[in-house]
Amino acid sequence: MKTKHIIAKTYLWILIAVLYTPIVMIIVFSFTKSKVLGNWTGFSIDLYKNLFSGNSGIGLNSAIINTIIIALIAAFFATLLGTLAAIGIYNMRQRERNILLFTNNIPMINPDIITGVSLFFLFVALGVTQGMATIIIAHIVFCTPYVVLSVMPRLTKMNPNIYEAALDLGATPFQALRKVLIPELLPGMISGFILSITLSIDDFGVTYFTKGSGGIETLSTFIYADARRGGLTPELRPLFSLIFLVILIMLVIINIRASKKTNK
Repeated sequence: MKTKHIIAKTYLWILIAVLYTPIVMIIVFSFTKSKVLGNWTGFSIDLYKNLFSGNSGIGLNSAIINTIIIALIAAFFATLLGTLAAIGIYNMRQRERNILLFTNNIPMINPDIITGVSLFFLFVALGVTQGMATIIIAHIVFCTPYVVLSVMPRLTKMNPNIYEAALDLGATPFQALRKVLIPELLPGMISGFILSITLSIDDFGVTYFTKGSGGIETLSTFIYADARRGGLTPELRPLFSLIFLVILIMLVIINIRASKKTNK
């Protein structure tokens, strides 16, 4: 048993090392001016200065701004539509609910490239000029099923009589939705919103096929084009480090809050 325990712990630490060593390397080499990852030329925060001052190369700051705008707008509308869809699905009969939940899961199982190509053909067939608007629409379509999946568990755990009681006490359907349903579903909505932002920032396939030829770049398409030119902009290293740090802080906060609720 002791040998199995040692082997299991060793395997776990090897797995963690494989997963996090590249991230640690990026963070370490974000504090040097070298343009080549792995070439240490002395400690420096110039890459961070360039990133925040806008001197980080052609298109990077524009790609970052576009990515943030698209992610926030897409996440907001995906959360709104996904929440309403989840409420509608939950109030259907069991057979219809199962069919729609199965249908909702298909886009999540499909590779991103299929969704991207399908939306590309749809926009071409409709004669829609591709650009920022089509990227946002595509990201909303892409993220909405994940919001439905995040909100549904909260609906199943909620007491259905609360909403009906609010209506019986004189509340309008909108008031009952705003004051009863939304507070109950808020944790799932927040999870769906954060997940939508993450998926939007991370997405490449859907963005690439719906951005058109207008020169609009997001972070994923910028990195792809940058790599094809023969290398990556050095300022991407501090950017990746900051993104990782923000996600790490958010996870720590969420886990602390969850731990406090469990203890109570």
